[in-house]
Amino acid sequence: MASADDFRRIALSFPGAEEQAHMGHPDFRVGGRIFATLHAPGAGTGAVMLTREQQELAMEAEPEAFAPAAGAWGRGGSTVLTLDLVSDDWLERAIEWAWAKRAPIP
Repeated sequence: MASADDFRRIALSFPGAEEQAHMGHPDFRVGGRIFATLHAPGAGTGAVMLTREQQELAMEAEPEAFAPAAGAWGRGGSTVLTLDLVSDDWLERAIEWAWAKRAPIP
């Protein structure tokens, strides 16, 4: 079972990652681009910006923990995760994938 603190710690562990705020909740950026967000305090959810293929893998592995975001965002790979249900391994994997998708190419 993951917490918002776990999400934050993992997101900020990647090179160039920084925390900012967007629409009243924390987001995590690299190169100025959002790769993950924590939803409103107490919501128990966050989102990661994955590829469609990564989204499908996450949902297959832990269908209770991962779901596409609503509408076009979800169809583009934005994926909601439930902190209480996601395993530590999949939380770290999903955030790393999201970071890598947005990180500037060296």
